[in-house]
Amino acid sequence: MDGTEFSVRFDVPAIVRKWPSLNNARRIDRDSYLVLDGTLDECIRLFMAKPASTRHLYEIQTAPQPPLVPEPLSAEHIAELARWREFL
Repeated sequence: MDGTEFSVRFDVPAIVRKWPSLNNARRIDRDSYLVLDGTLDECIRLFMAKPASTRHLYEIQTAPQPPLVPEPLSAEHIAELARWREFL
């Protein structure tokens, strides 16, 4: 590494949205709907409490925090942030 330190603010505003599904697949012909309006930390906790088999139906939207937090966050990004948050 080059000594650069990265940090993530977990207290920033974020929302969780869920996509309607059919047979556990996203319905892209429908709009997603709001599940939670809170902090990034609260949204990650809610997401991680969902069964792994349904997480692909959810996304978290928050202000980008490059390079670690893109917008929107994919399920893979959220899981990685959850592990990183626990490490801190």
